[in-house]
Amino acid sequence: MKRREESQLQTRRRITESAVELHGTLGPSRTSMSAVAAHAGVRRSTLYRHFPDEAALFDACTAHWAATNPPPDLVAWSAIADADERLIAALGELYAFYRRTEAMLENLFRDELTVPIVGERFAAFRAYFATARDTLMAGRKLRGAARRRTQAALGHAIAFSTWKSFVREEGLSEADAAVLVCALVAAAAGVPPGQEP
Repeated sequence: MKRREESQLQTRRRITESAVELHGTLGPSRTSMSAVAAHAGVRRSTLYRHFPDEAALFDACTAHWAATNPPPDLVAWSAIADADERLIAALGELYAFYRRTEAMLENLFRDELTVPIVGERFAAFRAYFATARDTLMAGRKLRGAARRRTQAALGHAIAFSTWKSFVREEGLSEADAAVLVCALVAAAAGVPPGQEP
C-alpha cells in the first residue's frame, strides 16, 4: 500500500513540475492539459485523476513554484528604519527576484488579462506589491500631492515592468536601475519645478 501511495505522489509531483515548466516556457495561455500530460509522460485520464480541472492544476503549479521562488520578505524590509536605506535594500532583493523568475513572470503578466484563472490567482501577487509599496512608504512624512507622487513613484520603482525596461531593454545594471528609481522617488517627494512650496 505504501509503495502505491509513493507512486501516486511521484506522479502528482511530475505532473505539477511539468505544468510549472510549461507555464514558465510557454505560459498558461499556451499550455493545455494535454500538453502537461504529454510532458509528464502520463495519460490524460491519469492527469485528471490527480487534477480534476485546470484550476486544481494551476493551484498546485502556483504553490510548487512559489515554494521554490518566494518573493522578498516584507517583514525584513520593515526592520530597516531609514526609508531610503529600506528602498535600496528592497530594490536589490526585488530586482534579483525578477532576474531569477523573469520567464515565469513575463508569461503570467502577459496572460493575466486573457486567462481567467491567472487573473484570479494573480490577485494575491498584486496584493503583495500593494503591501510592498506601503512598507516602502512607511516613515516618509509627506502630505497631499507629494505623498501621492511618492506612492506612485514607489509603485513604479518596484514594478516588474520597470526592472525589465531599465535592465533588459535599456541595458542598465540592476544597481544603476536602483539608483535611477531612488532618484525618481526622491524627486517625487520634492516640489515640482514651477510650483510653489
